[in-house]
Amino acid sequence: MSQAAPLIEARHLAKRYGERDVLDDVSFTLHQGQCLALFGPNGAGKSTLLKLVAMLIRPSNGELYLDGRRVGEDQDALRRRIGVLSHQSFVYDALSARENLVFYGQLYGLAQPAERADQLLSQVGLDLFAGDPVRTFSRGMIQRLAIARALLHDPDLLLLDEPYTGLDQKAVAMLDDEVDRAKAAGTTIFLISHDFAEGLRAADRAAILYRGRLRYFSDGPVSPEDFAQTYQGLVG
Repeated sequence: MSQAAPLIEARHLAKRYGERDVLDDVSFTLHQGQCLALFGPNGAGKSTLLKLVAMLIRPSNGELYLDGRRVGEDQDALRRRIGVLSHQSFVYDALSARENLVFYGQLYGLAQPAERADQLLSQVGLDLFAGDPVRTFSRGMIQRLAIARALLHDPDLLLLDEPYTGLDQKAVAMLDDEVDRAKAAGTTIFLISHDFAEGLRAADRAAILYRGRLRYFSDGPVSPEDFAQTYQGLVG
């Protein structure tokens, strides 16, 4: 029996800004239900790679396929299958937490956006603050709401850029639960982190991006201790 097409297939991706090569010849595959943890020093190109996969920017060279379909063809339909948590929350300060999620639920065409919003607000621990305007939220609360927004439409692909930033211990445990829940449902997860223990906890694959090139890509889970040695040897 032939293996299903990868959910993500990157072929020789490159991204250049002026004379600077941010990404150079990046190729990898990730199948449905797998979780990839990507590491690298600041400026390695990690967020740029995630933005390429999220279709927020276009590559200078190379090709990207999502579920066997080349990015650039029917992009709106492909984007609806992706949930993104980035350094920007993409929530509106003047709206309440619930209003934000209902708004995004309507954009995604959910049949019952209000019910789904209430479910996610409870899952991320914001149900008591559902009616409060986001401008009154702490950084950690905004991050919780952004997590709910990324999960709202049950995406096939979940892209998380430093998702633990601004979270206290209780919120970290909540995010771990949501990652586990998504993975159990067959969601493919692409996670950027700087913390080996957090990033590798649920990862099936681990990668190191350094100076725009993919220097390491594991074929299975790795322990934080073993990975730390590999990282030190490659990055220093």
